Amino acid sequence: MVKSREWSRKTREEVITLHRKGNGYKKIAKMLNIPRETIGSIIRKFKAKGTVETLPGRGRKKMLTLTAVCYLKRRVEKGPRVTAEELRKDLPDVGTEVSAQTIRRTLRNEGLHARTPRRTPLLSPKNKKSRLQYAKSHVDKVASYNHQ
Repeated sequence: MVKSREWSRKTREEVITLHRKGNGYKKIAKMLNIPRETIGSIIRKFKAKGTVETLPGRGRKKMLTLTAVCYLKRRVEKGPRVTAEELRKDLPDVGTEVSAQTIRRTLRNEGLHARTPRRTPLLSPKNKKSRLQYAKSHVDKVASYNHQ
């Protein structure tokens, strides 16, 4: 038979309390109107785990190994402008193949954010000169000039 639902924490604690007082499975089952087999499974679980709490499931296995994550972190710290796509292409060397999104998520969880390089071009000497000239010509303007 498939488990359809869990018993409330309060009920499970009550089962354990009655069991500790020396009551048998049948007696507890009658008192709480719960199947005898359920009483047994609650008590067995308590003896094995030491708690009546709902334990978390095992969950899905990680796509990246600890070694691969360390490799990614080292690579990003060495070259901060490297893209997630470039990192994805390098990962088969470590023995793993995942999507760029998985790499972004992993790096974000490791405290490293925004694996997209800046797109702004570097200033050429000509641009630097013209910007400096513009700034110098406007330095003497009144402060209210900007808010007209």
